Amino acid sequence: MEATGTVLEGFGRHLSLQRNLSAHTVRAYLGDVTSLLEHLHERGTDLADLDLTALRSWLVGQQRRGMSRATLARRVAAVRTFCTWATRAGHLRSDVGARLRSPRPDRHLPAILGVEDAAGLLRTAEELAGDDDPVRLRDWAALELLYATGVRVSELVGTDVTDVDLAERTVRVTGKGDKERVVPFGVPAGRAVAAWLDRGRPRLTGRASGKALFLGARGARLDPRTVRGVLHRLTAAAGVHDLAPHGLRHSAATHLLAGGSDLRTVQEVLGHSSLATTQRYTHVTPERLRAAYTQAHPRA
Repeated sequence: MEATGTVLEGFGRHLSLQRNLSAHTVRAYLGDVTSLLEHLHERGTDLADLDLTALRSWLVGQQRRGMSRATLARRVAAVRTFCTWATRAGHLRSDVGARLRSPRPDRHLPAILGVEDAAGLLRTAEELAGDDDPVRLRDWAALELLYATGVRVSELVGTDVTDVDLAERTVRVTGKGDKERVVPFGVPAGRAVAAWLDRGRPRLTGRASGKALFLGARGARLDPRTVRGVLHRLTAAAGVHDLAPHGLRHSAATHLLAGGSDLRTVQEVLGHSSLATTQRYTHVTPERLRAAYTQAHPRA
């Protein structure tokens, strides 16, 4: 087991220092590889004996435990990366992971809000913040900024006060792979963030606040789980479809497209490295598809 720990430590350093992956991704990959190594131990073998048969039996076991296709695809990606690294590091004789096929992830469309429902949700958040309670001011500003920019909840809570330019109405966020991007937002979000900075944040600031834009009730940087809870409560209060923060991200992307934005622009806003990812994150209504076809096709 000591040798296994050494291998995992080396792989973790490779992911962090050379691949520049986020701490969350590194933990996920190490957990996936640990699962594989435990499977080998149960079979009475070790890493040096890893072959395609062992990889497939591990994957079948994961599938039988009810893993979703998306999770299985990520686990295959993690093991492929590990096998390539382990081969170069001398732990494997050949890169057996290169021959492991990944299951196709589910292509179901994520839940989103319609334009009117999104407006109703944000209107409810603003109305509740009318009493100038600092937490409600924060909730209003956080949801406005999530919807206006389409940023990930991890990007939102990682934002500092100095990242926001209210004059230009832009926010600088750090996404996956520590890549920075500047995202614009509109007047309503600017008004909510200004109210939070002026009348809310100063009343929650404490020793642990630092430069964090959004704070928890005790003054520390806001936790993503708190944002999820806020969204669940406010969707219920607004009487709209319940969804997670990523649902606001999906909604923002879809509404940008419906408003005439092109996929490349939405890709830049969302911070996707691949246009294919952007396409999966957006809904194209039959009406928009028909209108685009009628406008573009010569024999429409």
